[in-house]
Amino acid sequence: MVTTQLSKPARDDDIMRAGTMAREIFSDVANKWALLIIETLGTETLRFSELRDALEGISHKMLTQNLRMMERNGLVERTVHPTVPPRVEYTLTGPGLGLRATVDLMCEWTRQNMKHIESARAGFDT
Repeated sequence: MVTTQLSKPARDDDIMRAGTMAREIFSDVANKWALLIIETLGTETLRFSELRDALEGISHKMLTQNLRMMERNGLVERTVHPTVPPRVEYTLTGPGLGLRATVDLMCEWTRQNMKHIESARAGFDT
């Protein structure tokens, strides 16, 4: 008797399956700029220009896109103050602060393993 295994429907929280919400969220937050924005904001509230100045190499467009994506995902709160010109500030939400703990670990791992990776690359590239 031959049995066939039926494929299970994708669960929205399964990052290994294409087309799930989890995969989309993972893709959004697992990029260098999102990680660096989270690390830079930390527990502070910063203006757009302060974020841009702190993140060397990020373009205005890339910072805008990432902040919008993070706001859409509920990781960043955007506050517009009714001044002329408007003052816009960004701060991490509760889930954003929760993600920051993981980002902090990734940043520390990178610092601790920099020399090892540099050495491995030098050996690989020769």
